[in-house]
Amino acid sequence: MKTNRRKFFQITGAAGAGMVAGGLTSCNQPTDEQSAMHHIKEEAVNTNPQHFNMCGYATPKLDKVRVGFVGIGDRGSGAVKRMTYIDGVEITAICDIRQAALDGAQKILSEAGLPKAKEFTGTDTAFKELCESGLCDLVYTATPWEWHVPVGLAAMEAGCHTALEVSAAKTMEECWQMVETSERTKKHCVILENCCYDFFELLTLNMVRQGAFGDIIHGEGAYIHDLDYWHFNKPKDEKMTDGAYTKMWRLHENKRKANVYPTHGLGPICQAMNINRGDKMDYLTAMMGDDFTLKQRIAEKAKEDPFFEQFVGWEMRGNMDMQMIRTNKGRTIMIQHDISSPRPYSRIHLLSGTKAFAQKYPVQQIAFGHNVADEAKMKELEEQYQPEIVKRVGEMAKQVGGHGGMDFIMDWRLIDCLRNGLPVDMDVYDAAAWSCITPLSEWSIANGSKPIEIPDFTRGAWKTNKPLELTLNGGGTTKVRNLVHADAEGQLNV
Repeated sequence: MKTNRRKFFQITGAAGAGMVAGGLTSCNQPTDEQSAMHHIKEEAVNTNPQHFNMCGYATPKLDKVRVGFVGIGDRGSGAVKRMTYIDGVEITAICDIRQAALDGAQKILSEAGLPKAKEFTGTDTAFKELCESGLCDLVYTATPWEWHVPVGLAAMEAGCHTALEVSAAKTMEECWQMVETSERTKKHCVILENCCYDFFELLTLNMVRQGAFGDIIHGEGAYIHDLDYWHFNKPKDEKMTDGAYTKMWRLHENKRKANVYPTHGLGPICQAMNINRGDKMDYLTAMMGDDFTLKQRIAEKAKEDPFFEQFVGWEMRGNMDMQMIRTNKGRTIMIQHDISSPRPYSRIHLLSGTKAFAQKYPVQQIAFGHNVADEAKMKELEEQYQPEIVKRVGEMAKQVGGHGGMDFIMDWRLIDCLRNGLPVDMDVYDAAAWSCITPLSEWSIANGSKPIEIPDFTRGAWKTNKPLELTLNGGGTTKVRNLVHADAEGQLNV
């Protein structure tokens, strides 16, 4: 019935969509784009009761965590390598459509002195066999975005926890599918938001927890990253699988006029504001500018190489899009996204409270009123508020690597939670709430920046859910293997 309704609205223009569009179009008739977006508001509504509250839920301890990896590209191969350093992990299965990728993963395991993993390949849905093999406790997914939720659902239905690269979901329907499947199966669905584990973000989060910021008033986050090289990294094979983005999927995603990658900036802000754990995001309004670069770059590349002629004439997303979000407790959040302007990288990460202020880009600083902390004061703050997780594995993380160490902290923390029977830091409600910004921003942009409600995926449980803990109570026991990989720059001293 949902599919039929969607087609009906798209064909007829739907009077309801016309009412939403208001006076933005002549005679109050919705444009084709506005009409096509109507299904987003439909899918955002879910009146089902909560099956089970996954926030704060601790599953039984796992002495060994058997991990299966789906998608062994750039992110996936890095994750495989990081996991070889973590004690208590057995990498039992790997899945990819490319044999070369599987061979690369097996080489990583061999260099780490670990046994081969069972391979699953041959079709786009070979991951189902991996999930149902009985070999995995955790299925770790680093595929193109369209496969994140299908893999995650298959894993949970097969009795496995799942960890999904960002963004976890592309649609409102997928967000609710993740939530309801995790609640029904009581399996964790973790969004792999590595930026929540960067050192400055962890420091400021702990300062918030200790009251140093007072009440949080406002937060800002972003993903501003010129991806020109990755967008136009031409595959070397006819099947278009040997490239930074298989089948040029990342360039295809830029046809969508939405913030398709909101979680790097949003995740750490939501944790500081206790979103889903004492506060919730109520609504957003989004805006996007025009495309000043992508179409032009495609035309330039097509002149250099006929391969890129197939993309000429595409309507691309604008350079900059932004979202303004208001929370139930009256806080505000600004999120920005720009992957095609020639400007320096920035995730922004800004927190403003009644007692203190912090920002990471372009200059990392913490201020109290008008007084910006000098170098000595910053060192004092780092010593006073450094969270336990950084004390425990921070230096090891820097040696292992992964965006300066934050990727390793994220992986180590997830494994430590599973091994010690602790609640995960980022549960399925976070995965859904942070990812739903994509379809909701798409609707708002299509409808002249009109506000749209952000669903409460916890279905009221946010009022009593407890804030994220950083104390490692009952955890922190997972060790790091003292291994020397063949391509490492030196021994990892533990």
